[in-house]
Amino acid sequence: MEKIVSAGIIDSWFKKLKENLTVDAAIAGGGPSGLVAAYLLAKKGVKVALFERKLAPGGGMWGGAMMFNEIVVQKEALHLLDEFGIGYTGYARGFYSVDSVHASSALIYHATKAGAIIFNCVSIEDVVFKNNKVNGLVINWAPVHREGMHVDPLVIMSKTVLDATGHDCEVARTVERKNNVRLNTVSGTVIGERSLSADEAEQTTIENTREIFPGLFVSGMAANGVSGSWRMGPVFGGMLLSGEKVARLMAEQL
Repeated sequence: MEKIVSAGIIDSWFKKLKENLTVDAAIAGGGPSGLVAAYLLAKKGVKVALFERKLAPGGGMWGGAMMFNEIVVQKEALHLLDEFGIGYTGYARGFYSVDSVHASSALIYHATKAGAIIFNCVSIEDVVFKNNKVNGLVINWAPVHREGMHVDPLVIMSKTVLDATGHDCEVARTVERKNNVRLNTVSGTVIGERSLSADEAEQTTIENTREIFPGLFVSGMAANGVSGSWRMGPVFGGMLLSGEKVARLMAEQL
């Protein structure tokens, strides 16, 4: 029995990895915008692989605010809550409270149910850069990075790449730093996140969701970080709508 269990896990996991060495859309980061994008792309028949460095996808949504596991979503994003079967309660005019554990688990379930493949405990350490275009992700185990081990990575080739890594916008920073290129921002660089201004941040999160370099898109807090906009705290309507917008943009390109 012990051998069967181990062999089953190993054979199944390596089959999954081999089948996703080449994809249509590679998503770095499994927060709310990345998960929404993965779900909507997969629903359209796009081959999607999402890479999350933590054990559990969901980003900052799990913890709500200060570990009070509730978040707030505006009315503009209610259609997405309905799409994912996420319950909500009216709190103030135009604002709704949502259980963050319920919401996070629903996003993960529906993304994978639609056909997106999620690889957890995986970090992005570089991109594949050919013909002045981002053509994939260079991946390694998250513990390898955490321990500072010198272990060579593997490569995922992809027609489109999404940086949904949150506040640090790690993929965009890597592309800019390593390749001496100008990004589609005011300065041509990763400008960096500003302090909290919830109403402005919610609007600009959606506005800044776009392709910032050939083959490379940004969503969620990575979109605001790249473009020098604000953070918003535990209100998540903009994050969900950003994922919806970037899925449409990536699908159009594909």
